[in-house]
Amino acid sequence: MLTPGSKTSAFFLATLLILAGCAVGPDFHTPPAPKTNAYTKKPLPENVTVNENGKKVVQTFRPGSDIPGEWWTLFHSRALNGLVEEALKSNPNFKAAEQSLLQAMENVGVGEGSFLPSGTASLSTTQQYFNGAAFGAPFLSNLFTLNTGNVSVSYTLDIFGGIRRQLESLKAQAEYQRYQLEAAYLTLTSNIVLTAIQEASYRAQIAATQQIVNVLDRELSIVRHQYDLGYASRTAVLTQETILYQEKALLPALEKQLAFEKHQMAVYLGRFPNEKIGDDFRLDELSLPKQLPLSLPSELVEHRPDIRAAEEQLHSASAQIGVATANMLPQVSLTGNYGSESIEGYFSPGSQFWAWGPSVSNPLFQEFTLYHQKKAAIAAFRKAKDQYKNTILQAFQNVADTLRSIQSDAEILNVQTSAEKAAQESLHIAEHQFTIGAIGYPDLYNAQRTYQQALINLVQARANQFSDTVALFQALGGGWWNLPRATPKGVKLANATR
Repeated sequence: MLTPGSKTSAFFLATLLILAGCAVGPDFHTPPAPKTNAYTKKPLPENVTVNENGKKVVQTFRPGSDIPGEWWTLFHSRALNGLVEEALKSNPNFKAAEQSLLQAMENVGVGEGSFLPSGTASLSTTQQYFNGAAFGAPFLSNLFTLNTGNVSVSYTLDIFGGIRRQLESLKAQAEYQRYQLEAAYLTLTSNIVLTAIQEASYRAQIAATQQIVNVLDRELSIVRHQYDLGYASRTAVLTQETILYQEKALLPALEKQLAFEKHQMAVYLGRFPNEKIGDDFRLDELSLPKQLPLSLPSELVEHRPDIRAAEEQLHSASAQIGVATANMLPQVSLTGNYGSESIEGYFSPGSQFWAWGPSVSNPLFQEFTLYHQKKAAIAAFRKAKDQYKNTILQAFQNVADTLRSIQSDAEILNVQTSAEKAAQESLHIAEHQFTIGAIGYPDLYNAQRTYQQALINLVQARANQFSDTVALFQALGGGWWNLPRATPKGVKLANATR
């Protein structure tokens, strides 16, 4: 039979349980995708044709097609595939991103623990001496031992959803770290491929420069011979020597840049710069992908890990408004206490005591502070919302830039291929004409300079076509969604195409 006091407590608890179904603060909803159906103002061509190393390569844009998770295999380089896989296993930054995700996931576990009761158990033994002389009864003096056992349990009722909102924020932070891991995966794989391309570019520029040096050295012999015969001036010999030495001076600078790329690659692989990192890369050994998958604009917000990470930051900031709101409201707890106190032993019959009941606490003299904490949370949410919008705008700009670059690179590469052929033929004619005395040295000098610049420009144009193709895959998100979900152990790769 319920007593009046117990009826009151039961009604109080029922009321609290009904209220506990609510959570203050805004409920988060994923922002709608941008209402745009194109990346660029001008329509995108169906394909671009590239004169790659004497062969016509057609790169076709495939709107709506999906990007493979291991997009780098489209360059058909076994050495490159191997380096990417090794980097994903050994790169310190990538492993640190894994641990950040693990830390965030464990923090979610901490937040979930807030829904459980908290309790303490204690046992204590105290010896006490009672002196009866103080009461005129020395015969009552005695030494006795007091044994106390106590179990206390407390449970906070999440009436207004503050704990739920805090857990919601922690889960959003964990998802943020998950997308940060995906972004680290995309950045690392892209950097490996770009570094390999830069290495190949510098190696090609060194070979081209050495080729030019050989041409200039041969022509210096011709000029000297002309000088010995009286057909060329001493100034012409000195000018040719100057050109030759200036060209040779370019080699150390290019070799330095090549060494820097090798050092960078070693760091990406988690190695020291003095360690061997595998085969050398050359542009002729890489293949331009013929198919260029292009995500639809409406899908980009789902594919870019930086956008997804910004969305989770927005989600976390939204939940913090609920936390700040709940802190302004009363906090309700249930507490229970059970134990015994006896000189005969722990939990002796008749020595038990217990107590239980709800308690309500309400902040006093903190309204000003709590009010501004809530306003700060709202401002943080608005800031996160603006940052989210800016991330989307930058992502679309990134894709638009790379699409335009690929088109421009193709045009430049085709022109530079023709320019190099024309400059080389012009140089051969100038050399022959100078040998037979049909032209003077200034004409030969101009032909040399034109060929030098055309050859280097061609190498750089080829490298740019590869680099901007990589940039497109990166700008579209890199296909991470086609791989197993990121875990603290890292992104597990499927078997690469070998």
